[in-house]
Amino acid sequence: AALFLASDDSSFIAGIDLCVDGGKAQI
Repeated sequence: AALFLASDDSSFIAGIDLCVDGGKAQI
């Protein structure tokens, strides 16, 4: 999730990350 936070281009990846992190990436 931290890697995604550093990349604004990974907007669509955020949806996948929050599913894997259990919604923690949404914060």
